[in-house]
Amino acid sequence: MHTKYKMLNFNEVGKMDIILFIEYIGIASATLSGFLFAVKKGCDWLGLFIASFLTALGGGIIRDLLVGREIYSFTHYMPVIIVIAVLFISRFFKVYKKHEQLEKKFIFIFADAIDFVCFSIVGAMIAIEFGFNIFGVAFVAFFNGVGGGILRDILLNEVPWFMRTGLYGTISFGVGIIYYILYLIGLNTIFYIIALLSLGISIRMLAYYRKWQLPPLKD
Repeated sequence: MHTKYKMLNFNEVGKMDIILFIEYIGIASATLSGFLFAVKKGCDWLGLFIASFLTALGGGIIRDLLVGREIYSFTHYMPVIIVIAVLFISRFFKVYKKHEQLEKKFIFIFADAIDFVCFSIVGAMIAIEFGFNIFGVAFVAFFNGVGGGILRDILLNEVPWFMRTGLYGTISFGVGIIYYILYLIGLNTIFYIIALLSLGISIRMLAYYRKWQLPPLKD
C-alpha cells in the first residue's frame, strides 16, 4: 500500500491507484497552467517555480490542513518532482512563446480544466474517508480544486481565476457533490470516477467557450 494512504481504508487497491493517477495528472496539468501564467507576468525562474508549485500543490496543502493529516507534498518527493519536470519540459519545448491573452489559449484552458477537476475528485475522496458529510466533502473538493489557483492569483496580484470564468467554482462544488452521491449508492468505482472526470472537464470546456455563468444578483 502506498504510504500516502496508510490512514485510508479503501477496499480496492485499484481505487488507490486511480487516486494517485488522477492526482499526478492534476499536478502536471496545474504546473503547466501555473507556469504559463507566471510567464505572462514576466516572472524569473524562482517566480515560475513558486507560481507553478502553488498552482499544482496549494490546493492539496489546504485539503490536508482541513482534514487534519500530514501534508503529502512536504513528506513525499513525487509531487515536487513532477512540478520540476514539467517546468523543464515546458522550457525545452518552449510552450510559452506565444502567451499573449493566455486565458484564451486552448492549452491553458484545457490544462486548467484537467487539474481542477482532478483535484476536486481527489478532495472529495479524501474528505469522505475522513468522515466528512456532504457539505464538508463539497468544500474540501472546492478548496482542493481551486485553492492552488487562488494562491497563485494572490501571489501574482490577480483577481482569482475562479471568480471570473464560466462556472469554475460551481463545477468544483458539483463534482464533489456528485462523487458523494456515487459513494452513497455504491457507484464510486473506477469506471464512474473516470466518467465523472470526463464530465467535469467537458462541462468546463463548454462553459468557457459558450460563456456560461451563474446569473448576477439583480434588484
